[in-house]
Amino acid sequence: MMEDMQVRSLSPQTQATYVQQVSLFARHFNRSPELLGPEEIRSYQVYLTNERKLAPSSISIAISALRFLYRITLHKDWSLTEVIPTPKKPQKLPIVPSPEEVLQFFSLCVEYQASHDPDHLLRGRAARLGGCLSEGQGYR
Repeated sequence: MMEDMQVRSLSPQTQATYVQQVSLFARHFNRSPELLGPEEIRSYQVYLTNERKLAPSSISIAISALRFLYRITLHKDWSLTEVIPTPKKPQKLPIVPSPEEVLQFFSLCVEYQASHDPDHLLRGRAARLGGCLSEGQGYR
């Protein structure tokens, strides 16, 4: 399997991950993957999902490693998408703020803008220095 991955120029990280995943699969059944078939693969996927409670993305890594092993290295003529299906990633809905949260956000924006308004800052400095500027006066 290592040679097959090297010939296909898989990254060293991918190679290490695939070897680790195949090793975990073999240790789960205490048997060589060559002696395991579709039923064990399915059972292992159920184990990863229900007992280990792995995320679909983590299960996909294990599936990719097993697909590589069985299709490329062991030359199994299985329909791999049926034997080793990829779990669907759950759709995540966007977070929509409540009307109250939107109002709070905009009020903070107005406060921020007021506190960073150059005229506001200059009036504050002038007041601290004892100067007296009216609202209508411009600055030069």
